[in-house]
Amino acid sequence: MKHSSPYSPLRSIALAVLLAAGSVTPALAQLTIKITSGVNHPVPIAIVPFAESRHDPVDVAGVIQHDLTGSGRFSTLARSRMPGMPHHAAQVHFAAWKATGVDYIVVGRVVPLSGGRLGVDFNLLNVLTGQSVARKRFTGTAQALRNAAHRVSDVVYQAITGIRGAFDTHIAYVAQVGTGAARRFQLVVADADGYNQHLILESPLPLMSPAWSPNGKWLAYVSFEDHLSAVYVQRVRTGQRYRVSARAGENGAPAWAPNGQELALTLSGESGYPQIYVLNLHTQHLTRITDAPAINTSADWAPNGRSIYFTSDRDGSPQIYRIGLTPGSLPVRVTFTDGYNADPQVSPNGKLLAMVTGVDGRFCIAVQNLKTGAFRVLTHGPLDSTPTFAPNGATIMYTKQLMGRKGGSILATISVDGLTGMTLKPTHGQVEDPAWGPFPRKKSN
Repeated sequence: MKHSSPYSPLRSIALAVLLAAGSVTPALAQLTIKITSGVNHPVPIAIVPFAESRHDPVDVAGVIQHDLTGSGRFSTLARSRMPGMPHHAAQVHFAAWKATGVDYIVVGRVVPLSGGRLGVDFNLLNVLTGQSVARKRFTGTAQALRNAAHRVSDVVYQAITGIRGAFDTHIAYVAQVGTGAARRFQLVVADADGYNQHLILESPLPLMSPAWSPNGKWLAYVSFEDHLSAVYVQRVRTGQRYRVSARAGENGAPAWAPNGQELALTLSGESGYPQIYVLNLHTQHLTRITDAPAINTSADWAPNGRSIYFTSDRDGSPQIYRIGLTPGSLPVRVTFTDGYNADPQVSPNGKLLAMVTGVDGRFCIAVQNLKTGAFRVLTHGPLDSTPTFAPNGATIMYTKQLMGRKGGSILATISVDGLTGMTLKPTHGQVEDPAWGPFPRKKSN
């Protein structure tokens, strides 16, 4: 968004519930992470505890170790097996570390700076060669130490794997807590690992389909707080909130255009057939994209903003189609496997399409190469849904429905090659509908 108040033509709606982060965190169910799968030969690495003052609120090395272990691509050395606790490269006895079997070691320290700020210095060393692979300083407040640790993880991950790390990013999701008349729906934003949770909105009626703006400052979502579906956009930092669509019939499935000025929506109007529309957030001008007597829903934009992918049952079963946004464009079918393919999500580089696919009565997460058509089922179901790509395109987060007596839903991740995965399970309640935010940009109001 280029303006401080980009939706000035729209009617501002008073925020139903907006609480300061510090006061709401205890009410949120914490997410616990469990690694479910990893590569056959993860990279062995040691994250030595950083030199820190007694007042530092975060174990920086512990956060880095948690990040890298959780990726499934690294095996980290237990602290009890470390032959020393060096904080500088000059203190590292490489022969001793080589004997532990690690290929890399991260050393560092947290240092006080002027104005009450802190510096996080680190050095990634190749144990086999003794050479520095990456070194840097990140600065910030004591409250931002966890964020700095994620940034270290990003550098380490990219230096070793060649893939940009996505640890210093955020997710949004919907949590359900309580039962019966006490049940509440919460829209929550958290770090990508599930920590630092912040309540964005709470309602006794359903919230769903959160979607991040390209600059990471706004969330679009569907709320039923007036007992009818409506689409809202809300500034994450301040809670500034606008209702952008409350038309007759269904208002659902918002998806931001790459330009950050438009939303693709599913609207049914009075006809009863859901169709894809594009809404200009500044002018409220609405452009109809699909026109078929069928269910057309769950739009997602191509990264270049020139076409939209969506789900339609116009050929008898739910399949994914693509349609250009120039006048007169006709939809082109993209998926051809039997049965069911829905909820398209395009990877940030535009090369892969994630979706929910039906396999022998189960609903699983799959990806399709948009150039070759190669199709890969990544998960086993039985009721997986709402895929969302990490901003580096390497991982997909989704909702996993738990079966059995207790049931409920949790969040899970799977790499696009199907090799690594983990689950994020709440300590109470259930979570669903994840949306992975973009890479962070320079901070501004």
